[in-house]
This record gives sequence, structure tokens and C-alpha cells, in this order.
Amino acid sequence: MSSCSATAAAAEVTTTYQGGGTSITAIHPDVIRTHILNRLDGPTLASTTCASTQFKYLCTEDNLWRDICNSTWPSTAHPSVMDAITSFPSGHRSFYSDSFPTLHHHGLLHRHSSKESQEQRLLQTPELISAVDIYYAGKLVYSKVLKTETGSLWFLSSPLRIDLLDLKETVPVPVTLEGEEDTCMENLEEHLTVSWIVIDPVSKRAVNVASSKAVETRRNWLTDEIQLRYYTVIAGAEEGELVQCGVVVTCGGKEGAELDLKEVSMQVEDMEGKIQTGMDSLVILLEAMEGKRSKSDIRVEKERFHLLQKKRIECRVRKQRRERNLDIVYISTGVAFFCSLWAYFC
Repeated sequence: MSSCSATAAAAEVTTTYQGGGTSITAIHPDVIRTHILNRLDGPTLASTTCASTQFKYLCTEDNLWRDICNSTWPSTAHPSVMDAITSFPSGHRSFYSDSFPTLHHHGLLHRHSSKESQEQRLLQTPELISAVDIYYAGKLVYSKVLKTETGSLWFLSSPLRIDLLDLKETVPVPVTLEGEEDTCMENLEEHLTVSWIVIDPVSKRAVNVASSKAVETRRNWLTDEIQLRYYTVIAGAEEGELVQCGVVVTCGGKEGAELDLKEVSMQVEDMEGKIQTGMDSLVILLEAMEGKRSKSDIRVEKERFHLLQKKRIECRVRKQRRERNLDIVYISTGVAFFCSLWAYFC
């Protein structure tokens, strides 16, 4: 049964059953669970809670949401992730509501907490858990769980880049590198999807930092590799600042052979394209977990990404202009000083 037909059936049995005017209370809950609810996807199951009080009770059962989470993100079946999810207020249902929608951005966002509370949260966050799943054309390609310790001085002061693959590890992707280059890149952009969920076990919150599809695909003409960016635009560590947070995937291979995933990393970049430190990245990620979510729309995500790229270019131009003006001032000052010395001694 499809999600739409299952929802229609759910709505129908709230008032009648087989046209006989039977109340839903006359239907055994196990029948509803096994014939309707266990066939729904996450958004449909969430909307079904509004059908009736009994549906609301049945739809909040954790085993239903656990099955949905495990089928959507196989990495959530990992013991570390399962232990973290059990501490969420409503278990897997809370985790799904945090992780399924994309991050919401509108204009210049404001901080949700003060600087003092941010520092307190940093001290209370000893580690982050990353649950990563990569799909091609709906089929799982790779799944992995990473733990990142956040308390060390090295983590807080160094640029944060979390690498998914081990050194020299590659993952085959069912895409053959042949024919037109644009066709291969289009196939990757259309069918290769990435989910990178960052979990904070202390605050019992999670956030999916990757966009629903790649917002940019480009070829590195030096290495002949293809790079895809799964970025979302969110608020930065400073008031009114915008950053792009997400995943960078690098693919490569030989002509006529299947492509391999060579690098998959998560990072946060500022307006100038500089990777943020661990401390700033942690502040941004923790704030993003508290932020709004919205339904995935790749068109909107691409618009936000390219708008930020435009602002980044404008920022770079202004910086270069300021540097040129400063150079002129320094040169003029030096020439004037030299001339005054020359005049004095001559």
C-alpha cells in the first residue's frame, strides 16, 4: 500500500469501517498497526496523528519511528546512535523531527542564546556523533558512524574538517566514467544523495547539515576529479553573519570504469571561504540544532547557495579594494617621507 492510500484509509476508518458506520474504537489496534501505520513514511505518519485521538496515541509508538529512522538512515541502527536516540524526549520520533527537514534560513538570523550560555554549552559537549548515509538512485552505497571529541585544545583552535573515509579508502559508485563529461556530472548531481546527521547526546538534539541534493557540481581540471557540494546556508558564530555548512564529496576514476568516492568531508565555511575553527563550528552546529527546519526544496537550497557565493565574491572584491587603497596610502606615505628626508639633507 502506498503512503497516499494508507493515509486515505486512516482517514476513512476514523469515522466508518467498510461503510458500516463502525467506530474506530471497534477496530483492534494491532490491525491498524500492521495494516496501515507500519506502511507509512515519516511525513505521512506524522500527519496521521491529527486524524483522531487514538491515531495520535498509536502513531507515537517508538517502534514505528525506529523502523522509519532505520530504513531512512541505516546508520541509526548503530549502537552509538541508538543509545543517543533513546535519551531524546520522544525517542526516534524526536530524532526524526530534528533530522528529516532541512535547516531553515531567512535573511540574517539572530542568535538563539547569549555568549555566556554558548560557552557553557561548549563545556558541556564532550563529543559529537555523525551518522552518515550515502545513496545512489535510492540504493545505499555507504553508511558509517563517527565520533568526534570536542574538548581538546587542538579541536577548538584548528579548522574543523571531519573526514568520513579512512586514508586511501574508496567507495565504488554505480556510475561509469564514459561519454560526455556533463552527462556523468548530471547523473551524480541527480542521483547521488548524502545525509550527514550531527548528534549532540548532551542536549538531545540532532541536525542534518547536508542539502537534499548537490547544490553545486564541478570538475577539477588538474586532478580530473568531480566534486559535489551538499551545503546549507545558516547563521554564523557572529551576529548577522552567514556561513555555509555541509558536505563535500570528491569522486574520481578511470575512463570506462566505475567512479569511486575518494573523499567525503563535513565542514563549515565563512563568507570568504575559510573553514571555521572547531570552536566556531561547534557554536554554529549547536545553534543550528535549536533552529527552525523546513521542507526540502533543492531549488531554494541552490538559490541560497549561489546567493551566498555572489555575496562572497562581493566581499572579496571589497577586501581587495581596501587592500589596494591601503597600499596606495603606504606608498604615498613612504614617498613623502623619503622626499622630506632628501630635502632636509640636501
